[in-house]
Amino acid sequence: MSLRITGRAAISSAGDHRGALAERLAAIGSDRHPGIPAGPVAAEPLPSGGMHAFPGLDIRQRLGRRGTSFYDRATGLAVVACGDALADAGLAVDDENRHRIGVVLATTLGSFKSTSDYTRDTLTNEKPYLVNPVLFPNTVMNCAAGQSAIRHRLKGVNATLAGGPLAFFNAVRYADNAIRRGYADIMLVGAVEEFSAHRAWATAIEAAGDGIGAGDGAAVFVLTGGDGGPAVRAVATGYGPGGSGAAALTGCVRRVLAAAGVSAAEVTLLATTELGRREGTESGRPPRPSVTVRTSSP
Repeated sequence: MSLRITGRAAISSAGDHRGALAERLAAIGSDRHPGIPAGPVAAEPLPSGGMHAFPGLDIRQRLGRRGTSFYDRATGLAVVACGDALADAGLAVDDENRHRIGVVLATTLGSFKSTSDYTRDTLTNEKPYLVNPVLFPNTVMNCAAGQSAIRHRLKGVNATLAGGPLAFFNAVRYADNAIRRGYADIMLVGAVEEFSAHRAWATAIEAAGDGIGAGDGAAVFVLTGGDGGPAVRAVATGYGPGGSGAAALTGCVRRVLAAAGVSAAEVTLLATTELGRREGTESGRPPRPSVTVRTSSP
């Protein structure tokens, strides 16, 4: 059984519709986008002015004021993207199917800003540490997935996977297992990261001068084990300790081909997340490859 993509949505610094990112990539070609001024999103000092935030996203305008007052940015991005994906799939959620529709979202560590700000409040506010309890859920890593399910009244499997650059691929594997084992019929599978000064500084330190800026992003796919839509035949991730990235990548390719039941000759496109020098042996960090394979078979 192959997973089928029946709906999709994407929000990025390029725009709040799924075609916006493709349009920007087509416009800039092989160049790197310089980013945009992120002042409207973050009031704090930033390591540089060119970030990949999306100031034009108004969560309250998209969702209304009710229930959104205490959403952090990551939660708002996720809730909007899940709603857009459901709409794109033409999926009407009702009492007959809501218990069989689940959500799994990938992230690095949730909302860095929410966690950091809440922790700071416990140290700086007057005793007995008068923190706002309403903001505590935002510090929990599965807040975005939980609020997405609550907003869209989905009562199926709900999970959050923290896995860095490979988190989304692990989320797809999780959804595949949930559907194959009968825990859900439909899964909203996505990834979300928010822009904030906290992430901007952390990314600047991690990038070590490579010029990679932090940004907003959320992408959600509606996956089902039924018919119709593009197929996800197999997913594999690998880990290459000690600089053995090539071996890990080779293992990923072999596993996805075997799982998909196709030969190498049938592959028409191969795209990997092999990362550059800063993620290789010179930086002392092991590569973390993943593989996306498109074949000529359906």
